[in-house]
Amino acid sequence: MAEQIDLTGPEKAVLMLLSLEEAVATPIMAELSADEVKRLREAASKMRAVPSSALDHVYSEFISRTREEVAVPRGGMRYLRRIATRALGEAQTDAIFSGSPASAMERIAHTDSNALGALLESEHPQLVAAILSQLDVQKAAEVVEALPEEARAQVLLRLGSMTEVPETLLEDIAEAITSELPAGEAQLALAVDGIGRSAQLVRNLSKETSEALLGDIETENEALAGEIRRAMYSFEDLKAVEQRALRDLLKAVPGDRLTLALKTASEELKNHLFTSMSKRAADLIREDLEMLGGVRLSEVEAAQREIVEVALRLEAEGTISLGGGDDAIV
Repeated sequence: MAEQIDLTGPEKAVLMLLSLEEAVATPIMAELSADEVKRLREAASKMRAVPSSALDHVYSEFISRTREEVAVPRGGMRYLRRIATRALGEAQTDAIFSGSPASAMERIAHTDSNALGALLESEHPQLVAAILSQLDVQKAAEVVEALPEEARAQVLLRLGSMTEVPETLLEDIAEAITSELPAGEAQLALAVDGIGRSAQLVRNLSKETSEALLGDIETENEALAGEIRRAMYSFEDLKAVEQRALRDLLKAVPGDRLTLALKTASEELKNHLFTSMSKRAADLIREDLEMLGGVRLSEVEAAQREIVEVALRLEAEGTISLGGGDDAIV
């Protein structure tokens, strides 16, 4: 009779995964949360040797259980919608899912911006920031406009500092706002690029509102305000800056830093910059670019950031305009 051995759930999972081809095991691993992967790691670190019959028992148990029940992935509706969008496109997927019960966050996303702002104005800024982190950028900007002026900076301060939001926290907020939640799910963390999200949001505000908001943030957290300002524009955004403003910018930028920054620039941006300078200056930079050779990407990105920061300083001084609000570069 085959020897039996008692294995824990994680040990059975490790044994099963190790018996599979990598191509099969990888997508299974992708469905696991970080905590579950850690549990597998801990189980694997303690496993030394098991009888060869152990795998047969694991397989038999797996087959038996799959005949009795079917596992549904976490966030089943969101996952189904995501793969449907990839297969059918956004428009067709929206049409198909429009008749299905909307999740609390989906209902919030379709709520009138002014009404949503009114609902959120009494909530803690951290909770409001969590909601905004998951909304479409334009929608989030409209909600910020609808919030009381004194609350806007506090919300953006917290949004700018976010890196992740517990999914159940969002569900709790949604419950308080809509009095309806989808089926409970395990705790997951949703990645949030707080700085980038804040920058996109500010760029979609009116010029007057965005400047006032950044000024308020600067009084409380100057470093965060600076990060948001820098993230509002990339080096490639200079394609949308008018020629006269570009000439003023190029006067304030050392030639060697411009050459380095152009190493990874698009041809469209290079041509836009070259037409803002004399033919001789443009030819010299082209020659320097050909002779530049290999450089570290981090050095190129540092040069690009320096030039964007110069552009932001000149804009703050009123020398040039990078656009913003209704005229924002997008």
